[in-house]
Amino acid sequence: MTFSEKLKSIRKKAGMSQEKLAEKIGVSRQAITKWETDAGIPDIDNMMALSSLFNISLDELLSNEKTEKKQTDYLYESVTEYDIDNIKRYDMNLGGANTLVLSGYDGEKIRVRLASNTLATLQSDFKVKIDDGKNHIDIDISRKNGMTEAEAKEQVMIFVQLPNQYIDRIEASINAGKVEVRNLNCENLELETKTNNVVLDDFVGTLEIDCNLDMNILCNSLSGSVEINQISATSRICVPENAEFTAVKKGIGTSISYEKDGKKTDDFSIEGAENVIELNGMKSELVICTK
Repeated sequence: MTFSEKLKSIRKKAGMSQEKLAEKIGVSRQAITKWETDAGIPDIDNMMALSSLFNISLDELLSNEKTEKKQTDYLYESVTEYDIDNIKRYDMNLGGANTLVLSGYDGEKIRVRLASNTLATLQSDFKVKIDDGKNHIDIDISRKNGMTEAEAKEQVMIFVQLPNQYIDRIEASINAGKVEVRNLNCENLELETKTNNVVLDDFVGTLEIDCNLDMNILCNSLSGSVEINQISATSRICVPENAEFTAVKKGIGTSISYEKDGKKTDDFSIEGAENVIELNGMKSELVICTK
């Protein structure tokens, strides 16, 4: 069951109309309709409000959103594969997309898949180039035939799968509505991005996010470090309730605050914990909250 189907089902079981649900969590009825027709998903604050209202965990709400859609879910697609047999550094320039899903798997191929339900010219409008050097691999996605980045952000999904056994470090550049990192083991992943939404699920290693937009970061698991570099931005990171982490604040004019159940609370980080959440930059704020 998808998130949209699940939301509609639990709302009806609660005997609640779309208007009533919208009133209870402080959004428009149109927003509820959008979520229930799979035209979008709530941000972290609204997801937490739904979780609290219906007494259901975020994991349960999102359980079916953790896996990549099957290829048959999209009308058009372009798949590029490349065999690999040793450890490499990856440098990826991916351009613009509605969503990027970057994941690791047990295999020996790099898989880059572009998918869309609306863009019939997908294969001719984009070129995927993979260059294999001695110790590194470059992956570039370029647009052709007048395709704009704005159109790509509206219509194109990018799925990149890398063999976990052959990953050293990753540098990725992407302009996307949403970035998901799933089932990936990587010593260091540097993500240079323009996005408002990041999802981490079974990521192990150090993730460095360079982004000057306000972000909602949802950590379904926390195993390693999340380093957030921002200038004049306010972001939120939501971690599992039982996660242990050290919070580090660096830079000029940065601040970290904490929330539980949607309310401001005292610092619940643990000094010396193995996992780290770090804020760097200038004049930026980070709210750390629990699911």
